[in-house]
Amino acid sequence: MYLEIITPDRKVFEGYVDSATFPGAKGSFQVLRNHAPLISSLVEGPLKYRTDKEESSIWISGGVVEVMNNNITALVQEAR
Repeated sequence: MYLEIITPDRKVFEGYVDSATFPGAKGSFQVLRNHAPLISSLVEGPLKYRTDKEESSIWISGGVVEVMNNNITALVQEAR
């Protein structure tokens, strides 16, 4: 899957991942390959993603995520 994490002023991450876990408004959720299309709001918390080499985490302040055709786009207010 291809993941993009974007803030209003920069692209934080762009690349292929095996899985991604998001802090959703109603609890965290994980996206794996061939996930059904979805749009969800995000709250403050860790956005985690795993590649074949390592797991990484970015703290976000909220936003929205779209999943479609193994492409994930997370538009977030702030990322650190």
